[in-house]
Amino acid sequence: MFFTVLDRDKQSQARCGLVKTRRGDIETPIFMPVGTAGAVKALIPAQLHEIGAQVILGNSYHLYLRPGMEVIKAFGSLHAFIGWNKPILTDSGGFQIFSIKENFAVSEEGVQFKSHLDGSTFFLTPEQVVDIQNLYDSDIQMVLDYFAGYPATREEDEQAMATTHQWARRARRRFLETGETGRPNFQFAIIQGGLHTDLRQQSLEELSSLDFDGYAVGGLSVGETREEFERVICFVCPRMSQAKPRYLMGSGTPEEILLAVEHGIDMFDCVLPTRNARNGCLFTSRGKLSIKNERFKFDEKPPDPDCQCYTCRNFSRAYLRHLYISKEINASILNSIHNIHFYLDFMSKIRYSIKLKKFTEFKKNFLLSYQEGV
Repeated sequence: MFFTVLDRDKQSQARCGLVKTRRGDIETPIFMPVGTAGAVKALIPAQLHEIGAQVILGNSYHLYLRPGMEVIKAFGSLHAFIGWNKPILTDSGGFQIFSIKENFAVSEEGVQFKSHLDGSTFFLTPEQVVDIQNLYDSDIQMVLDYFAGYPATREEDEQAMATTHQWARRARRRFLETGETGRPNFQFAIIQGGLHTDLRQQSLEELSSLDFDGYAVGGLSVGETREEFERVICFVCPRMSQAKPRYLMGSGTPEEILLAVEHGIDMFDCVLPTRNARNGCLFTSRGKLSIKNERFKFDEKPPDPDCQCYTCRNFSRAYLRHLYISKEINASILNSIHNIHFYLDFMSKIRYSIKLKKFTEFKKNFLLSYQEGV
């Protein structure tokens, strides 16, 4: 089986599972470091292996533009091209419809993009996005989807959802057709519907009927309030298939992860750990630490005394502040090692607490410490 639930928490809907791919097993709940263009920023694969990354994420849109299909095809797979032998999940480019703003035009057939690199235009259909990801040989492939952004009217959310469903049907058909060659990859659909619970329910039912290998919650962490985020998570997640992996796309503060795990989410990705690292913000067991602050100039303590990552074992806050202020490349590297380690260790502790049937206790204690302040 592609996905197996191994343990469940007694006081919540949190669960531990195993996603099996030919390139390795993925223990859930899992955090996937983001390597949009085929690289997790400031980290090489050897460091990701050492930190304990089980799967990374790539982006079909960005890789399609650069280095391009012919380059990756020449190497046989995205894995071979980037030197990563573990699983890869590739996003479809649907998020770029939102993030690139004016540089797209959506139609029933697909989406026309205007390249953010050179201004050239190109058109992608749901079928072509499947073909692109097949060429990458990515282990888990996301369908092309569309969401209206935030804020949006109900009519805009409804139209975007209808387009997502139509594209999902076509993508599923194409994926199953190409799967006849025996390609052992998996395909996830993306539940849309904005902040409207009835639309989310409709999207869930429509996509579930197509029997995808897994399901994702999309269209969140795009500017909505914390209350709106929680309302959608609390409604959608428990209604998703018990037998399939559940993926929350693009949400990644520790508080968001704990809430989503509590309601049954298995997979996460977010640029926060690496982006914050490059901006001098470190995640610690006692909250976020801004390493650029003057108060750390003579601080001999590691970033997080409770952390066992390479950065914390070897370097002081004072030195990391010096590197950041001096604009040294090592600042991004060492900060990224710490932040990715923090996230992966955080997920490991979540999994352990679920196995002990003590997730609720873990969540409470973690938040008490995390909100204490550095």
